[in-house]
Amino acid sequence: MKQVIAKPARIAGGVLGGLIASTVFKHVWKLASGKDEPPEADSTRYGWGEVLVAAALQGAIFGVVKAVIERAAARDD
Repeated sequence: MKQVIAKPARIAGGVLGGLIASTVFKHVWKLASGKDEPPEADSTRYGWGEVLVAAALQGAIFGVVKAVIERAAARDD
């Protein structure tokens, strides 16, 4: 029974984590760059440096949020 409940809970946690990470990233980017929206990788309006810094920052934030959610859900069975 626990496994039946655990999988949907993990999926919901992943979706919630993605939403949280996306929101945090947008706020951090705005504070760090002074721009409202982060650069899009496929747009030629942005240089390589800006795109790569944004991608690295986004990846780090997503990784931390994922770890926090997984750690909060961890149980010793």
